[in-house]
Amino acid sequence: MSDNRTPAVDSPFRPDPGARDEAPQFVLPLVVRIERAAPPARTDALETAARAVLVMLTDERSAGEGEWARAMRDWQDARIRKVVRRARGAEWRRAEALPGITVTGKSAEVRVFPPVPLDGWPKDLARLQVSGTDLDDPDPVPPAEPGVPTLWLNPALGMSAGKAMAQVGHGAQLAWWELSDEARATWHATGFPLTVRTATPAAWPALTAGGLPTVRDAGFTEIAPGSCTVVADHPALR
Repeated sequence: MSDNRTPAVDSPFRPDPGARDEAPQFVLPLVVRIERAAPPARTDALETAARAVLVMLTDERSAGEGEWARAMRDWQDARIRKVVRRARGAEWRRAEALPGITVTGKSAEVRVFPPVPLDGWPKDLARLQVSGTDLDDPDPVPPAEPGVPTLWLNPALGMSAGKAMAQVGHGAQLAWWELSDEARATWHATGFPLTVRTATPAAWPALTAGGLPTVRDAGFTEIAPGSCTVVADHPALR
């Protein structure tokens, strides 16, 4: 299991420039499979993307002298960026042929790849579209289960599914960094159970003021810099 942690200072997610911006910039690519006839449910896609980030962080190839370890270190030493693109049919098959990990949810498939330079995407990933990841939940989403780690979305922000997938990935990563070794081992051993839900407007202020890991977006796309997008509510962090 990888044990990559980040210091509290110079957060990789904070919107203002810092030392991390001076380092070479890398991005963690995620590709969601969206077939025309059977697109995934939005919430399932978000939850699968968050788990995919955790799976990449803990894969043995990401640690020590593993084949992805150098790229993971370079990525985490700079600004933490994630970009979600969509694929279907032959595009998805080409993406699956590249080194990475596919994580499957109830209806969603998300493939996560080792970090690449900001301007050095593999050709078969670079050609994929970022837009067009607007997904819906065909059925009502049940309330979050008590005791299950929950990534709470800001109810005041409208984000595309792709943007929200990246944001909950950030939230899962922050939660992972904050957990004790024992809590990490338990979460990892159980397959990273988690839920993604949109907080109610009444509950959001208490969530952001509760000392839980909070994602503030750098503002590269869709929303204003400094916007609080996700609060990671893991029971072990309360």
